[in-house]
Amino acid sequence: MIAYRNAIQLGDWIVTTDNSGGIGEKMDDLVAVPDQITARFATRVALLEQWAAGAEPVAVLLHNFSGNASWHRYCEGIRDVFDEIGITMPPISGSSETNMSLRQSAVAVTLMGKQKLESSESTGDWYTYGTPLVGEEVLTKESEIASLTVLDEARRTGLIQRLWPVGSSGVLAEWRAATGNPDCDAASPLDVTCSAGPATVVLLQIDKEKLPNAKRHFGTLLHALR
Repeated sequence: MIAYRNAIQLGDWIVTTDNSGGIGEKMDDLVAVPDQITARFATRVALLEQWAAGAEPVAVLLHNFSGNASWHRYCEGIRDVFDEIGITMPPISGSSETNMSLRQSAVAVTLMGKQKLESSESTGDWYTYGTPLVGEEVLTKESEIASLTVLDEARRTGLIQRLWPVGSSGVLAEWRAATGNPDCDAASPLDVTCSAGPATVVLLQIDKEKLPNAKRHFGTLLHALR
């Protein structure tokens, strides 16, 4: 497994993080959603980056700038992610900003994990799983979001060679980073330049011999990158 570029590696420790601002339950937030959902998607991104680096999370740090009332709601959102993949939520620590009351919500979720898979060369063709979504689309088109449960099963059974989350830079930019070919373009039925928000789509490298099983496993959200 080749470490993901958005992770910090300290020996066999992997640190990943994601944050959100102006998304939540405050009056001046740009996107109005429950705090629980905000934390769930931030945790989702950090978890996918752990998996991309071949790591499993063992601790969570919660950075809450939205006030004391949001703390437990953020914790529930974090718990939702680990419930989704069927494992016990790691211990949570962190802090809340209580001296200053901000007009908009702000939160960051950091995962600390232990690397389980050594870095190695991988082969196979690249595919996308999921649809690039951002803002309100994340809530209204949730069926098009790459499933953590489906991805977890695929990586545990060796169905995929590599996993690479797609963020705000879009599919093409992340594919270039994953392959190390900055001058190459990718063809796809998806918009490869738009933001994928909280990693609603991921890049997968799949061995040709495993492709038939992969197509059955991932379904219609799996698209080839050429």
